[in-house]
Amino acid sequence: MTRVTTGMMVTLEASDGFVLPAYRVEPRGEPRGGVVILQEIFGLNPHIRSVADTYARAGYLAVAPALYERVAPGAELGYAPAEIARGLELRAQCDVADVLKDIEAAVADAALAGRTAAIGYCWGGQLAWRAAAALPELSAAVVYYGGGIDALGHLTPLCPVLGHFARRDAHIPVDGVLAVQARHPGLFEVHLYDAGHGFNCDARESHDPAAAALALSRTLRFLDQRVAA
Repeated sequence: MTRVTTGMMVTLEASDGFVLPAYRVEPRGEPRGGVVILQEIFGLNPHIRSVADTYARAGYLAVAPALYERVAPGAELGYAPAEIARGLELRAQCDVADVLKDIEAAVADAALAGRTAAIGYCWGGQLAWRAAAALPELSAAVVYYGGGIDALGHLTPLCPVLGHFARRDAHIPVDGVLAVQARHPGLFEVHLYDAGHGFNCDARESHDPAAAALALSRTLRFLDQRVAA
């Protein structure tokens, strides 16, 4: 993988004039494209910044916007039960239309490197699906165990979407995910893993290194085809 420069916090301006911070990290050398990393309910925390670092090492300009900035500036949470509860509260306070404006600003920044994908985890996975249906600037989207996808099948992606879901996820019914895939043939590619919710996050008990590595390899191949090609 490509060596990565040190990431830094930058500011982005949404279409309504709102200014939000984002973690931005550039690859060493010419970028292969851009990726926007969309957070879990835990905010722009160290794990999400490390995910952005991973994609920069693979050659992509990575931008991770702070999507709680409108409701709780600077919010960064861990994974203890009280923090999970707090994350759910913050997510409920967010207006999806405003969040999409903030994502659009991050996409515009990442697109300075060329074609761009949105990659989201948990709540961010749902947001990646929403962004794929709302933002024609995206060339691809990746959904990691995006909660609520089964209720959003009526949204039609404007770009190809790759989905990673867990068979032992107590929060997301696999049948619902497969029904959405069937509704969008050729647009939504789904892979299932013998793991639990949050398997990609190495800060959580549900982390599954084998599933995370396989999902990453599939994601990088998908980006090769849809963004870097």
